[in-house]
Amino acid sequence: MNAHVSVVPDESPDLTAQGGASAAWLKALDRLERFTAADPAIRTLQRGIRSLPLGAARDLLRGRPLGHPVHPVLVQVPTGCWLSAAVLDITPTGRGASTVLIGVGLAGIAPAALAGWADWAELPPDQARVGLVHAVANAAATACYAVSLSARLRGHGAKGRLWSLGGLAAVAAGGALGGHVAYRRAAVPAR
Repeated sequence: MNAHVSVVPDESPDLTAQGGASAAWLKALDRLERFTAADPAIRTLQRGIRSLPLGAARDLLRGRPLGHPVHPVLVQVPTGCWLSAAVLDITPTGRGASTVLIGVGLAGIAPAALAGWADWAELPPDQARVGLVHAVANAAATACYAVSLSARLRGHGAKGRLWSLGGLAAVAAGGALGGHVAYRRAAVPAR
């Protein structure tokens, strides 16, 4: 016997069922989803991205050959590299390797960001608002890691490690926002 189960995203989360920090986080996200001040800029950006003459590259960026978005796959490169760099930073012998991992993570940002923007351009307003803040957090992370790499290459390891910690915090915030859009709101842009 085949049963069809459909999952409907929770459009109005029950914030009272959550406790403590979880409730505060969900309440903040709920406010962000309803914050319309940036909507004119969001609509303009989305139209601009959709109008780019990307041809078949758009399908690749959106993950059509895979049958699902490719952005979550691509973000594993910078996130994994940067998390691994943080682990190596706390070991005295791993610091040279962490510099390499930070560089590889920075190199992996462009494809992940391009795929993310291609998906974001198709999101409805409430998800696009959270997605824009997700992108800002990730831009902040990228800036922190670029400064970290520069400091490390100039021999300022302690400064580089501090910038990496800031970058990791921004990656965590960006990932939480992206996870909210992708999983809690079940965002799957039109294919």
